[in-house]
Amino acid sequence: MTNASLRCWIYKVDRHDDVYLYLAREAGFADVPQDLMRTLGTPQLVMELCLSAERRLAREDVIQVMHNLRSQGYHLQLPPNLRPRFYAAEGE
Repeated sequence: MTNASLRCWIYKVDRHDDVYLYLAREAGFADVPQDLMRTLGTPQLVMELCLSAERRLAREDVIQVMHNLRSQGYHLQLPPNLRPRFYAAEGE
C-alpha cells in the first residue's frame, strides 16, 4: 500500500437497502456521529478494500470517498435514487 492508497472497511447497514458505510479504521464506529449510527442500525462487514485514485468504484467518486475517510473517518454511500425525507413533500 502506497501513501496515495487508503485502506478501508465497508459495512452494509440493516435498516436501509443499498446504504454502505466506509470506515477508515476497522470497526472505527467512534468516528461516526451517534445519531447517524442509530439511524443506520447494525452494520455488517462486507469487505476490506484498498482505495487509490486509479481505482474505480461503481457508485462513488473514489477521490471524494478518500477525502471523507481522511478528514472525518467515514463515508456514507446512499442509493442513487434516495430522496431525503424533508424533500418528500415537495411537489406531492
